[in-house]
Amino acid sequence: QVQLVESGGGLVQAGGSRRLSCAASGDIFEIHDVAWYRQRPGEQRELVATITIDGVTNYADSVKGRFTISRDNAKNSVLLQMNSLEPEDTAVYYCHADRILTLGGLTLDDYWGQGTQVTVSS
Repeated sequence: QVQLVESGGGLVQAGGSRRLSCAASGDIFEIHDVAWYRQRPGEQRELVATITIDGVTNYADSVKGRFTISRDNAKNSVLLQMNSLEPEDTAVYYCHADRILTLGGLTLDDYWGQGTQVTVSS
């Protein structure tokens, strides 16, 4: 069974850094575009950063210059390096893959991880 598992969340002081990891496990052949989303309490989930299978990246204006998304296709993992963190970055961060192809020939669309909490204290 294919899973996306986020890790790296926790408590950090404002101005600090945190690196989130999204590791995909299972019978995976290829993972297409991957994104990090976040959801603050009482708010809708918002897009933070995306990376295509070819490594093209895009960022929300609120995190440009502070966050960096990267991927290692050989390891089926995507990282989100977060620097200069602000209390407003406090949220649950989710990894999302728009399409995963399995070795068994399945196409899995719209795959989400379970989320990891990031709390930035002022």
